Amino acid sequence: MVSWKPVFVVGSAVATCAAALSAWSAVAQKRARVAAAKARLNETLPVHSKWWRDTATTDGEILYVAIGDSAAQGIGASAPKNSYVGVIADHIRSATGRTVRVVNLSVSGATVALAVADQLPRFAGYEPDIVTVSIGANDIADFDPETFREGIEKVLDALPADAIVADLPYFFFPRNEHKVAVANEILRRAGGERGLTVAPLHEAMQKQGLRGIMTQFAEDLFHPNDHGYRVWASAFLPAVTDLAVRKFPRKPPVAATA
Repeated sequence: MVSWKPVFVVGSAVATCAAALSAWSAVAQKRARVAAAKARLNETLPVHSKWWRDTATTDGEILYVAIGDSAAQGIGASAPKNSYVGVIADHIRSATGRTVRVVNLSVSGATVALAVADQLPRFAGYEPDIVTVSIGANDIADFDPETFREGIEKVLDALPADAIVADLPYFFFPRNEHKVAVANEILRRAGGERGLTVAPLHEAMQKQGLRGIMTQFAEDLFHPNDHGYRVWASAFLPAVTDLAVRKFPRKPPVAATA
């Protein structure tokens, strides 16, 4: 009797190899698309930076200053105004009925140390009405708790008492989340000691669940998209709104003249 076993074994091996090659090809294509997306978003860095510089020259009754990194710049959004900083500024205008000047001191790629070296000296030249800070996400890759503590305390010490500081965002992956948990414990404790409001950015993102992975990120799978930035803004808005309307009660409507 002829045995078909070797034929089946060979056929199975061929099918397994084909499946493996197909999977490898899909992964390689995905990596290539993500790399291309990163390159495209890198090209937007000077565009966003110029947009915010131009915006800072616009006068406003309320001065809003932001400290941060590429998220504050709005990298990944369809336009700089759709960053969380832009969303917050629009909300301040709506809540107060007043014009808002936005000075966005953020720099793409900024770590806490770079914010101390670059953004804080520039921040000292302003007397802002509203301040938001979101910094530290870029420290996670090479995270050192003591270095982070020293840097974040310098940032917080430079802020007015009513500044609103976000904790670090939700990273989704356990390895990074362990480091984020340590960083956020440091940040929240330091913020509490100084009486600062800490916006719950991590919680706001985490509440989105697994669906957030599919809906919150730009094509580079790292920066937020427009929806993601609205989630970021939602972490700030309760505190920002309360501060804005206390400082700037909404103007009564102008009576029409006959």
